Amino acid sequence: MDQVAFLGHATTLVDLAGTRVLTDPILRDRMLHLQRHGPSPRPEHSAGLDAVLLSHLHHDHLDIPSLRRLDPDIPLVVPAGARPALRKLGTRDIRELRVGETAEIGNLEVTAVRADHSGRRALGPEADAVGYVLRESGDAGRSVYFAGDTDIHDEMDQLGDLDLALIPVWGWGPSLGPGHLDPERAAAATALLRPRVAVPIHWGTFYPRVMHRWKPEPLRDPPHRYATESARVAPDTEVRILQPGETTGVG
Repeated sequence: MDQVAFLGHATTLVDLAGTRVLTDPILRDRMLHLQRHGPSPRPEHSAGLDAVLLSHLHHDHLDIPSLRRLDPDIPLVVPAGARPALRKLGTRDIRELRVGETAEIGNLEVTAVRADHSGRRALGPEADAVGYVLRESGDAGRSVYFAGDTDIHDEMDQLGDLDLALIPVWGWGPSLGPGHLDPERAAAATALLRPRVAVPIHWGTFYPRVMHRWKPEPLRDPPHRYATESARVAPDTEVRILQPGETTGVG
């Protein structure tokens, strides 16, 4: 069955055409000054994977301790230039993609697409941030867009027919820096992308420790603001709000 699970933040499990792909895995409950809110990913979420997709080098998307929990034989698909950030993992099957390039993963064609976001890792290397379009091989195959982290940009309307889009609608704190989508800009991006179904991600999972006690709104409000605005500017797209750990079908 073709389906997508939202595991929290930008971590999703895409099961499409019999191929299982994990995106930007954060599998632990504490990371730097951030604490997880909601259930942790379960072991079965990282079992039987065909690949892991990494969108960029920021610590909340490329987490070395989480990658060490995975089978070392699983291919890592990463932006071109990201290999030095993964040197602590030792020898791995690392496939670097530039925007427009495609890797064959199981029954899928995985294409790196533009993301409008910084790709520099703090005190480390720099590589372009990317998103990915996953398409089932063949003319009638289904497709899923994983945005990673991005701001809105004009090329979003050139990604082709999309069955489902995983759209970031917030971040990990009470405010957003440049290169991110807030709920309203995420809705505008959805209008450009025109997917049949959109699932808001990158919200309500990691938050600075104890801050939720006096500013809880970013942990709960962004997907609902996004759904309301999307109904206005992208009425042909069905928005499905998933809590971490929940799954929906593709299309």
